[in-house]
Amino acid sequence: MHQNEHRKEGLVVNREILSVPEAAKYCAVSRWTLWRHIRSGDLRVSRTPGGHYRVSRKDLDVFIRKNGIHPLTRDHAEGTRVLVVDDDPAVRNLLTRVLSDHGYRAEGAADGFDAGVKIVSFRPDVMLLDLIMPGMDGFEVCRRIKKNPETSHIKILALTGYDTVENREKIMAAGADGYATKPLDLSLLLQQTAALLNGKECTLSA
Repeated sequence: MHQNEHRKEGLVVNREILSVPEAAKYCAVSRWTLWRHIRSGDLRVSRTPGGHYRVSRKDLDVFIRKNGIHPLTRDHAEGTRVLVVDDDPAVRNLLTRVLSDHGYRAEGAADGFDAGVKIVSFRPDVMLLDLIMPGMDGFEVCRRIKKNPETSHIKILALTGYDTVENREKIMAAGADGYATKPLDLSLLLQQTAALLNGKECTLSA
Protein backbone atom coordinates (compact mmCIF):
# COMPACT_ATOMS: atom_id res chain seq x y z
CA MET A 1 0.00 0.00 0.00
CA HIS A 2 2.70 2.42 1.03
CA GLN A 3 4.77 1.43 -2.01
CA ASN A 4 1.83 2.06 -4.36
CA GLU A 5 1.23 5.46 -2.81
CA HIS A 6 4.89 6.27 -3.29
CA ARG A 7 4.64 5.37 -6.96
CA LYS A 8 1.56 7.54 -7.39
CA GLU A 9 3.33 10.41 -5.68
CA GLY A 10 6.27 9.90 -8.01
CA LEU A 11 4.00 10.13 -11.03
CA VAL A 12 2.57 13.39 -9.75
CA VAL A 13 6.04 14.81 -9.23
CA ASN A 14 7.11 13.71 -12.71
CA ARG A 15 4.18 15.55 -14.28
CA GLU A 16 5.41 18.72 -12.61
CA ILE A 17 8.85 18.42 -14.23
CA LEU A 18 9.22 19.05 -17.96
CA SER A 19 12.01 18.70 -20.46
CA VAL A 20 12.98 21.82 -22.40
CA PRO A 21 11.16 20.65 -25.59
CA GLU A 22 8.03 19.88 -23.53
CA ALA A 23 8.16 23.30 -21.86
CA ALA A 24 8.63 25.00 -25.23
CA LYS A 25 5.65 23.18 -26.69
CA TYR A 26 3.51 24.10 -23.68
CA CYS A 27 4.46 27.78 -24.11
CA ALA A 28 3.91 27.62 -27.89
CA VAL A 29 7.45 28.80 -28.59
CA SER A 30 10.39 27.10 -30.27
CA ARG A 31 12.92 25.33 -28.09
CA TRP A 32 15.54 27.79 -29.38
CA THR A 33 13.47 30.71 -28.09
CA LEU A 34 13.18 29.03 -24.71
CA TRP A 35 16.92 28.35 -24.64
CA ARG A 36 17.58 32.08 -25.07
CA HIS A 37 15.50 32.76 -21.97
CA ILE A 38 17.30 29.99 -20.08
CA ARG A 39 20.75 31.33 -20.99
CA SER A 40 19.73 34.86 -19.99
CA GLY A 41 18.56 33.59 -16.60
CA ASP A 42 14.93 34.49 -17.30
CA LEU A 43 13.83 30.87 -16.81
CA ARG A 44 15.25 28.66 -14.06
CA VAL A 45 16.25 25.10 -14.92
CA SER A 46 17.80 22.16 -13.11
CA ARG A 47 19.99 19.34 -14.37
CA THR A 48 19.56 15.62 -13.92
CA PRO A 49 22.49 13.37 -12.93
CA GLY A 50 22.71 12.49 -16.62
CA GLY A 51 23.15 16.14 -17.58
CA HIS A 52 19.67 16.75 -19.01
CA TYR A 53 17.94 20.05 -18.35
CA ARG A 54 14.55 20.08 -16.65
CA VAL A 55 12.00 22.83 -15.94
CA SER A 56 9.63 22.72 -13.00
CA ARG A 57 6.00 23.62 -13.67
CA LYS A 58 6.19 26.18 -10.86
CA ASP A 59 9.14 28.00 -12.45
CA LEU A 60 7.49 27.75 -15.86
CA ASP A 61 4.28 29.34 -14.55
CA VAL A 62 6.31 32.23 -13.10
CA PHE A 63 8.05 32.65 -16.47
CA ILE A 64 4.70 32.58 -18.32
CA ARG A 65 3.13 35.25 -16.11
CA LYS A 66 6.23 37.45 -16.25
CA ASN A 67 6.40 37.39 -20.05
CA GLY A 68 2.68 37.52 -20.82
CA ILE A 69 2.77 34.17 -22.60
CA HIS A 70 -0.44 32.40 -23.59
CA PRO A 71 0.31 28.69 -23.13
CA LEU A 72 -1.24 26.05 -25.33
CA THR A 73 -3.48 24.33 -22.83
CA ARG A 74 -5.74 21.41 -23.63
CA ASP A 75 -8.73 23.78 -23.71
CA HIS A 76 -7.02 26.01 -26.27
CA ALA A 77 -5.45 23.52 -28.63
CA GLU A 78 -7.17 20.15 -28.66
CA GLY A 79 -10.35 20.30 -30.68
CA THR A 80 -9.72 23.86 -31.84
CA ARG A 81 -10.04 24.09 -35.62
CA VAL A 82 -7.69 26.37 -37.54
CA LEU A 83 -8.06 27.01 -41.26
CA VAL A 84 -4.94 28.21 -43.08
CA VAL A 85 -5.83 30.14 -46.24
CA ASP A 86 -2.81 30.82 -48.46
CA ASP A 87 -2.23 30.31 -52.18
CA ASP A 88 1.40 29.33 -51.53
CA PRO A 89 1.34 25.55 -50.90
CA ALA A 90 4.69 25.64 -49.06
CA VAL A 91 3.38 28.18 -46.53
CA ARG A 92 0.03 26.44 -46.27
CA ASN A 93 1.54 23.01 -45.64
CA LEU A 94 4.10 24.34 -43.16
CA LEU A 95 1.52 26.16 -41.05
CA THR A 96 -0.96 23.28 -41.00
CA ARG A 97 1.82 20.90 -39.94
CA VAL A 98 3.09 23.19 -37.16
CA LEU A 99 -0.42 23.80 -35.85
CA SER A 100 -1.19 20.07 -35.91
CA ASP A 101 2.04 19.36 -34.04
CA HIS A 102 0.84 21.73 -31.30
CA GLY A 103 -2.52 20.02 -30.84
CA TYR A 104 -4.75 22.00 -33.18
CA ARG A 105 -6.98 20.50 -35.85
CA ALA A 106 -5.66 22.28 -38.93
CA GLU A 107 -6.66 22.26 -42.57
CA GLY A 108 -5.62 24.34 -45.55
CA ALA A 109 -7.42 26.27 -48.29
CA ALA A 110 -5.75 27.48 -51.48
CA ASP A 111 -7.86 30.58 -52.15
CA GLY A 112 -10.96 32.51 -51.13
CA PHE A 113 -13.37 30.16 -52.90
CA ASP A 114 -11.77 27.10 -51.30
CA ALA A 115 -11.96 28.87 -47.94
CA GLY A 116 -15.70 29.37 -48.38
CA VAL A 117 -16.16 25.64 -48.94
CA LYS A 118 -13.97 24.72 -45.96
CA ILE A 119 -15.81 27.13 -43.65
CA VAL A 120 -18.97 25.10 -44.21
CA SER A 121 -17.39 21.64 -43.98
CA PHE A 122 -14.60 22.25 -41.45
CA ARG A 123 -16.22 25.00 -39.32
CA PRO A 124 -12.99 26.67 -38.14
CA ASP A 125 -12.63 28.56 -34.88
CA VAL A 126 -9.62 30.52 -36.16
CA MET A 127 -8.49 31.44 -39.66
CA LEU A 128 -4.96 32.38 -40.72
CA LEU A 129 -5.70 34.40 -43.84
CA ASP A 130 -3.26 35.54 -46.51
CA LEU A 131 -4.24 38.94 -47.89
CA ILE A 132 -2.85 38.76 -51.41
CA MET A 133 -4.36 35.86 -53.35
CA PRO A 134 -5.65 35.42 -56.91
CA GLY A 135 -9.38 35.84 -57.39
CA MET A 136 -11.00 36.85 -54.11
CA ASP A 137 -8.33 38.45 -51.95
CA GLY A 138 -8.05 38.18 -48.17
CA PHE A 139 -9.67 41.56 -47.57
CA GLU A 140 -12.89 40.46 -49.28
CA VAL A 141 -12.82 37.04 -47.61
CA CYS A 142 -12.52 38.72 -44.22
CA ARG A 143 -15.36 41.17 -44.91
CA ARG A 144 -17.72 38.40 -45.99
CA ILE A 145 -16.94 36.24 -42.97
CA LYS A 146 -17.41 39.05 -40.47
CA LYS A 147 -20.64 40.31 -42.08
CA ASN A 148 -22.27 36.88 -41.95
CA PRO A 149 -23.84 36.24 -38.50
CA GLU A 150 -23.17 32.51 -38.90
CA THR A 151 -19.41 33.00 -39.38
CA SER A 152 -18.65 36.31 -37.66
CA HIS A 153 -17.41 34.45 -34.55
CA ILE A 154 -14.38 33.09 -36.45
CA LYS A 155 -11.17 34.73 -35.25
CA ILE A 156 -9.15 35.99 -38.21
CA LEU A 157 -5.41 36.54 -38.20
CA ALA A 158 -4.34 38.25 -41.42
CA LEU A 159 -0.98 37.31 -42.95
CA THR A 160 0.80 39.76 -45.20
CA GLY A 161 4.17 40.28 -46.81
CA TYR A 162 3.27 43.92 -47.46
CA ASP A 163 3.29 45.56 -44.06
CA THR A 164 2.01 49.05 -44.83
CA VAL A 165 -0.12 51.38 -42.75
CA GLU A 166 -2.75 51.26 -45.49
CA ASN A 167 -2.93 47.46 -45.44
CA ARG A 168 -3.10 47.37 -41.64
CA GLU A 169 -5.95 49.87 -41.53
CA LYS A 170 -7.76 48.15 -44.39
CA ILE A 171 -7.67 44.65 -42.90
CA MET A 172 -8.61 45.81 -39.41
CA ALA A 173 -11.50 47.79 -40.91
CA ALA A 174 -12.59 44.60 -42.67
CA GLY A 175 -12.93 42.97 -39.25
CA ALA A 176 -9.68 41.06 -38.73
CA ASP A 177 -8.78 40.30 -35.13
CA GLY A 178 -5.05 40.70 -35.73
CA TYR A 179 -2.32 40.48 -38.32
CA ALA A 180 1.18 39.07 -38.72
CA THR A 181 3.82 39.99 -41.24
CA LYS A 182 5.80 37.66 -43.47
CA PRO A 183 8.32 36.12 -43.23
CA LEU A 184 6.52 34.54 -40.29
CA ASP A 185 8.07 33.79 -36.91
CA LEU A 186 6.36 30.50 -36.07
CA SER A 187 6.78 30.89 -32.31
CA LEU A 188 5.15 34.31 -32.39
CA LEU A 189 2.43 33.03 -34.69
CA LEU A 190 1.54 30.29 -32.22
CA GLN A 191 1.45 32.88 -29.46
CA GLN A 192 -0.85 35.02 -31.58
CA THR A 193 -3.21 32.10 -32.18
CA ALA A 194 -3.38 31.34 -28.45
CA ALA A 195 -3.96 35.04 -27.70
CA LEU A 196 -6.88 35.20 -30.14
CA LEU A 197 -8.47 32.24 -28.39
CA ASN A 198 -8.12 34.22 -25.15
CA GLY A 199 -10.18 36.96 -26.78
CA LYS A 200 -7.29 39.39 -27.23
CA GLU A 201 -6.72 41.52 -30.33
CA CYS A 202 -3.08 41.28 -31.34
CA THR A 203 -0.65 42.49 -33.93
CA LEU A 204 2.88 41.31 -34.46
CA SER A 205 5.71 41.68 -36.88
CA ALA A 206 8.44 39.18 -37.59
